[in-house]
Amino acid sequence: MLSALLLTPLVGALLISLWPRPLESAQARLGALITLGVTMALSVYLVSQFDIGNSGFQFVEQISWVEPLGLSYRLGVDGIALPLVVMNSLLSFVAVYISSNVKRPRLYYPLLLVIASAVAGAFLAQNLLLFFLFYELELIPLYLLIAIWGGERRGYAATKFLIYTAFSGILILAAFLGLVFLSGTGSFDYDPALAQGLTLVQQTVLMGVLLIGFGIKIPLVPFHTWLPDAHVEASTPVSVLLAGVLLKLGTYGMLRFCVGLFPAAWLDLSPLLAWWAVVSVLYGSLAAIAQTDMKKMVAYSSVGHMGYILLAAAAATPLSILGTVLQMVSHGLISALMFLLVGVVYKKTGTRDLTVLRGLLAPERGLPFIGSLMVLGAMASAGIPGMVGFIAEFIVFRGSFESRAPQTLLCIVGSGLTAVYFLLMINRVFFGRLAVKPARLGVPVDTELPGVKWRDRMPALALVLLIFAFGLQPEWITRWMEPTTTAFTPVPEQMIVLTVAPVPAASTADILQ
Repeated sequence: MLSALLLTPLVGALLISLWPRPLESAQARLGALITLGVTMALSVYLVSQFDIGNSGFQFVEQISWVEPLGLSYRLGVDGIALPLVVMNSLLSFVAVYISSNVKRPRLYYPLLLVIASAVAGAFLAQNLLLFFLFYELELIPLYLLIAIWGGERRGYAATKFLIYTAFSGILILAAFLGLVFLSGTGSFDYDPALAQGLTLVQQTVLMGVLLIGFGIKIPLVPFHTWLPDAHVEASTPVSVLLAGVLLKLGTYGMLRFCVGLFPAAWLDLSPLLAWWAVVSVLYGSLAAIAQTDMKKMVAYSSVGHMGYILLAAAAATPLSILGTVLQMVSHGLISALMFLLVGVVYKKTGTRDLTVLRGLLAPERGLPFIGSLMVLGAMASAGIPGMVGFIAEFIVFRGSFESRAPQTLLCIVGSGLTAVYFLLMINRVFFGRLAVKPARLGVPVDTELPGVKWRDRMPALALVLLIFAFGLQPEWITRWMEPTTTAFTPVPEQMIVLTVAPVPAASTADILQ
């Protein structure tokens, strides 16, 4: 079952790239859509067969691979990986769907399919070396997608991404090798007890190396500088994948391996990690306010919102651990929607400059439908009730306040700043008199902008529907996660040191109600 999720995109990539006859862009796109449609169907079937009451790994597959190295082909899925696997299938399908008339389609679409397979493999891998192989497998395809189909400075952005991510992989591999060597087990199979025989100093050093490696991928300040450049130069489908799925490799790795393998060291450093989250949240939010490029603003928004995940993980309560996974899903859906809409605006107007665009919400000559969806996306990102962004942030803050009250309050300020910079963007771009400066674009001010066809609106509508569905009925998704996240908490609730007055115990269902 799990192997089928990995192999289906790879088979599709091989068929498209090695097809004996010439393929037009539309034909290659159709082949990729069919492949990812099958992958989505497999993901839905996986959800239908998943035992919600089981907190452990399910559908486990294990084949001995390279025994002298401790490398085995071992896959499994639990309540943490399941929603991310499904979201990867969905957003990969969306990325292919919004791609059209691309040059060199026999290379472009296979690269997207390889990324879909690699990301799913990383989420499902239950062997440290196998996770590393999948983690690195998506590196070259994404580099090529930016370097070949990117903007004017695509070479610089792609090279910067490659250097940062390659260094991230080196640190992760070094930590994994050090862990297995010091533990003396000789096996890289994932086991929460792998580091129990190590001293606290050894655990702290190894966890610190891992955290920096995953912190580059997330990214956290000050390792974030590659992300805005990559987003600005990448095409819209690549930005959707990068923000919606690929950044989650960092947060998933942090949760699975830093918290899961080194709980004692994690709790020892958790106060500092919570302050690191505050820095990322506030810096990302303030940097977003200063931007004049719509895409760069959304990119810095991602830096800020990734900080919430670190805050919740640092708090290490059952509710905050649930919040880390829900925030990953929430950010994946919302950021994918925002980058998709920014891409439509750029395609129709030729610019993303906040100082140039005006009045795109105009009902007759503007982009009223896209503007309306952009307003909804901004509201979701700012945490307006009724949308998944609100419930994700609420669970993060509610779960983190018990043990990290000062840091949580400062991160709530960052949530308020989200409303500030997105309101600035909405006000400048979509309200007022429709104006596109001809000196910048060569387009007359009174020219009617080309409309957006319904088939181009469908991906955004699907994402908006999910954002509202999980916001209005969060139990539809939290019930799959809660048994695993509760069991995953580093220490029992009674051992958590509270810095504020104790809050009466309540189940997640009671809190959501």
